[in-house]
Amino acid sequence: MTTENQDQKDEMSFEDAIAELGSLVSRLEAGELPLEESIAAYQKGVELVQLCTSRLEKVENQIKILDKELLKPFSSDKSDIE
Repeated sequence: MTTENQDQKDEMSFEDAIAELGSLVSRLEAGELPLEESIAAYQKGVELVQLCTSRLEKVENQIKILDKELLKPFSSDKSDIE
């Protein structure tokens, strides 16, 4: 990946990455692409998944810091409310 491509990827929002990934998946599933373009689209999809995963991990860490790691699993037990 070139530096220019990396810069574009870094500037892409999570929402844009998800939208582009969805578009790539649709085109791959529809069989619209020749083999070489399918391989390139698949590689781009892997990069987008990595970008989204990285962004989600960063947000999760920010939330943990904000909550001072006091995140608790959700419990539907009503005794917790009383």
